[in-house]
Amino acid sequence: MKDKREDRGERYWRVSLKRAARETRGRIWFWGVALIVGIVSGYAAIGFRLAIEKLQTLVYGAGPDAIHTLAAGLNPFIVFIIPVCGGLAVGLILWRFTPDAKALSVSDVISAGTLRDARVNRKAGLASAAASLITLSTGGSTGREGPVVHLSAVIAGWVDDKINIHGVAARDILGCAVAAAVSASFNAPIAGALFALEVVLRHYALHSFGPIVLASVAGAVISRIHLGDFTEFSLPPSSLQFFEEIPAFMILGLVAGIVAVILMRALFFAEDMADALQKRAGTPVWLRPTVAGAILGLIAIWFPHIIGVGYETTTEALTGNLTLTGAILFAVVKGAAVCVSYAGRMGGGVFSPALMMGAFTGLAFGHIAVAVFPDVSGSEGLYALAGTGAVAAAVLGAPISTTLIVFELTGDYQAAIAVMISVSLATVLSHRFVWKSFFLSQLMRAGVRLAHGAGAYLPATIRVRDFMEMTDKPVPLPEGASSLGLDSSLADALRRFDQEEALRLPVVDYSNPPLVVAEASHIAALKTFNKALIDSQREREG
Repeated sequence: MKDKREDRGERYWRVSLKRAARETRGRIWFWGVALIVGIVSGYAAIGFRLAIEKLQTLVYGAGPDAIHTLAAGLNPFIVFIIPVCGGLAVGLILWRFTPDAKALSVSDVISAGTLRDARVNRKAGLASAAASLITLSTGGSTGREGPVVHLSAVIAGWVDDKINIHGVAARDILGCAVAAAVSASFNAPIAGALFALEVVLRHYALHSFGPIVLASVAGAVISRIHLGDFTEFSLPPSSLQFFEEIPAFMILGLVAGIVAVILMRALFFAEDMADALQKRAGTPVWLRPTVAGAILGLIAIWFPHIIGVGYETTTEALTGNLTLTGAILFAVVKGAAVCVSYAGRMGGGVFSPALMMGAFTGLAFGHIAVAVFPDVSGSEGLYALAGTGAVAAAVLGAPISTTLIVFELTGDYQAAIAVMISVSLATVLSHRFVWKSFFLSQLMRAGVRLAHGAGAYLPATIRVRDFMEMTDKPVPLPEGASSLGLDSSLADALRRFDQEEALRLPVVDYSNPPLVVAEASHIAALKTFNKALIDSQREREG
């Protein structure tokens, strides 16, 4: 008896060791894929950045670091005509290569990770990247993080298809690509990893964390090899009068939250107005970015700081080199320019504009605070820094990663408390008026309810064919009978079961003639929904 127990124990340990060895090999293989994806995405991000600099230098004569200063001295006609030509090129590219003549963005990556097995449309994705490159190089007033994120998603989807990865693993690869791209673009490895988890995957599962961190570090290393170990903004030393200034940064957080809500609402309003005007005038879709480019060109004649990503002017705000009137005026003009770019479907992201708007907001608040309480308040630049993080965090719906991005963009960790206080209050306030973030609000407007959680969006991802029971022989559908289609969603099925108060419904193949090929039961539908919820929760808990 003892020998048999020992034999069973030995067999158990042998099986356990073999299983552990297989799992270890699988993890090593997956981490190797994550590393390769991180390196490729990192190169894509810095390639995109360098391409903007080269093209902008070609058309304006200066790169992003000096474009606003140089553009102020150019012939006004040149400043006007460059965005017009850029808008025309963008319109033709998007009209030819995207389904709706609209550049894809971070919201499409979030949607793909949740609903489409982490796959994005490659042709439309590459066209969107090209359109955004032209937009940012020829006077569009958007940011480069959105195109970089989407370009990395194209890379992730291509890798997934090549090695046949699906489900949770595909979403993790998507997170690796996004983390590396953000990390390389901003030289921010910590924030890159957390951005992928917080914004794109929207969970912090342990199985995702390791490979995503590895890919993010790979992206940062690639960036530092080719661009150097830099911080995007160079700031003077900050000083925080700890206890005395905390109330001021709390108020700034509320103000920044209001500014973020106004910016997001203005962007959606501008898009709706542009849609209505285009429909009424019958304007071709490819001409829409051209009209936007003409408006931007007119604005840029008097306010060249709206051109491109805008980091030169953002630095001016963060160093306190703008007056109160200048900060307020620039915030209004920049907000209008971003709305024109977005409504004109010119491509680009919202993160850099949100940083710029936050810097102006914080600087204006800082001027007032220092003037009213000169003995208590610190530097205006510190308020500008806190405003930068607060507005951006509220727009992205990502307080943790945005806070870290601000730290890594500036290298100033002394101001951590000020930024965190403003970021937290801005995010809480903005969530009261939008669907958690600009991206999730975009999806809500498109009818994709990711902001409501898994229970709201999962039924739309499951087809009736996934839980139906085939019949022995196809038969004609009785006249007037209620039915489901083969491609009907679980959401449609649950709604129909409730409306009909039925336990079973026929499933019809709507070929000619329509034939009943299967049956779907209410119990099977509920079991499928329950399993999907459990799987989703298990993935999030790691």
